[in-house]
Amino acid sequence: MKIDLKKSLESYQAKRNQFRILEIPSMRYLMVDGHGDPSSAKEFSDAIGALFPMAYGLKFKSKIELKKDYVVPPLEGLWWARDMESFAAQRDKSQWDWTLMIMVPEWITKKMFDETKAKVSTKGIPASSKVRLDTLDEGTCIQVLHVGSFDDEGPILEKLHKEFIPEHGFTLAMKHHEIYFSDFRKVAQEKLRTILRQPVRVSKSKVA
Repeated sequence: MKIDLKKSLESYQAKRNQFRILEIPSMRYLMVDGHGDPSSAKEFSDAIGALFPMAYGLKFKSKIELKKDYVVPPLEGLWWARDMESFAAQRDKSQWDWTLMIMVPEWITKKMFDETKAKVSTKGIPASSKVRLDTLDEGTCIQVLHVGSFDDEGPILEKLHKEFIPEHGFTLAMKHHEIYFSDFRKVAQEKLRTILRQPVRVSKSKVA
């Protein structure tokens, strides 16, 4: 049977409009970095176009060589800006930096990654050379399921950043994280299902 990490890992569980505090274990991802408006930057579409061939290449390699088949996890993204107001409130997408990612199971080795990347690079896929295998260790996070357009995330992010996080004795840490359960290239904007995650740390005032 295929292993579906999206169903078995707590890090992929969230309810609509309900903030949840949880500990996220260290996880490994295929990653590509970029900058600019995701709706218009070719760099963004090129990153997606490189990540999925790598992810499926590793899946099939795992199935053939290790006899372990799994469902490729969803696309994810880290998002940040020099001025975080441009992200949460103003939504000035031209100022955004991002890292697109797809999680890989713990049994995928660096050797498997290198071999798959070498194979994908021969297919003339833009940005394939930019894909890296890296670890993300977020620790304590707060996440919520958002249903609807990405442009409608502002209010719930404002509530998260300015109400829920300080009220529970936390401050922002690391980068805003999104997990895309819907293919935003095909699904209607109002039906998009996205986990919004924010790593946090205990505020100094609470420690004191």
